[in-house]
Amino acid sequence: MKKTRLRAYARLIAGTGVNVQKGQAVRIIAELEQPEFVAMLTEECYRLGASKVTVDWMYQPLTKLHVRYQSLRTLSAVEDWEKARLQHYVDTVPCRIYLLSEDPDGLKGIRREKYTVSSQRRMLAIKPYRDQLDGKEQWCIASVPGRGWAKKVFPELRPAAAVEKLWEAILDTSRVTDDPEAAWREHNENLHKRCAYLNSLGIRKLHYTAANGTDLTVGLIPEGRFCAGREETVAGIAFNPNIPSEECFISPKRGEADGIVYSSKPLAWEGDLIDRFWFKFEGGRVVDCGAEVNDALLHKLVKMDDGAAYLGECALVPFESPINQTGILFYNTLFDENACCHLALGRGFFDTIRDFQTRTREEMHALGVNDSIIHEDFMIGTDDLNIDAETADGKTVPIFRSGTWAF
Repeated sequence: MKKTRLRAYARLIAGTGVNVQKGQAVRIIAELEQPEFVAMLTEECYRLGASKVTVDWMYQPLTKLHVRYQSLRTLSAVEDWEKARLQHYVDTVPCRIYLLSEDPDGLKGIRREKYTVSSQRRMLAIKPYRDQLDGKEQWCIASVPGRGWAKKVFPELRPAAAVEKLWEAILDTSRVTDDPEAAWREHNENLHKRCAYLNSLGIRKLHYTAANGTDLTVGLIPEGRFCAGREETVAGIAFNPNIPSEECFISPKRGEADGIVYSSKPLAWEGDLIDRFWFKFEGGRVVDCGAEVNDALLHKLVKMDDGAAYLGECALVPFESPINQTGILFYNTLFDENACCHLALGRGFFDTIRDFQTRTREEMHALGVNDSIIHEDFMIGTDDLNIDAETADGKTVPIFRSGTWAF
């Protein structure tokens, strides 16, 4: 891949993505896959005025070794030095960049029960720190190719060719054009126009139907709003949390989801794939579920905590999105969720509530924003998905027809 294009991508993540402010620290979390690109990204953050850039490396084989040899108590512990570091982030509010490149099958064979329990305990301990940063930090999730991931997507190619082809797909769908910043300004404007129309309707319920058996009604919060693309912190700093992003999303009302919904793409969770699955909701909660592939793991997901069985997001993405048009199944939630409509189990987003800057956490949870240690997107979009909105004045308005916008 041409270094000039990679440099443009790094500049896009640092500028349009997290929008590094002068004197602000940056934290990058990345796999050991593309160190040269991480160095490029680090330099671009410094060029924008970052005071310090810290890189935290991850490596799936090490994770498997830790799970194998550490006791459950040790594996689950959040040490005092880790808590001090988390408190430092709360106090200083650095930008946070995730570079995803992990192998979708990279944790196969791991001691699953031990890993899931330890992850659950660690997330519960970390959650109070994360909660304090809600709405305050600029963050961005983007991707770079990993060899295992690339071979999963393009098994017919040799590893180097697969990585190159995955680079091309990532950069194309991330709008890394001759002028990526301009492309994203236009894209954000278009997404915000969609949201403005949706927000003008006064939607109270969304009803999803598809030939695969999906028939689900989800209630929305009266004070809620659809968001997309560029967001702002409570301090008014703009950032784009996802590169790429094709969704208009909202947090539904906890306790108001009834019916059944079927997946349309695999879900990569904890280094393994769950596929051909479904959820049945009653009173907003998952009361039954099943998967043809990794059924036990699916059941662990909805039991991570009380909020894991409730919805935290409804996202609208046309089936002909640029990502879906590639014809590639990415086995990566960031890309697959932006290929078609999706829902998410777990934590909702405070910024989908009007005037969230002036409301307390307790007030937003009281309105119906779900709380959880997880937020896991799963794809439900098909080429025949229909979505109808029931508005506050009793009207039924078509939102999606045959998998795409009805307006």
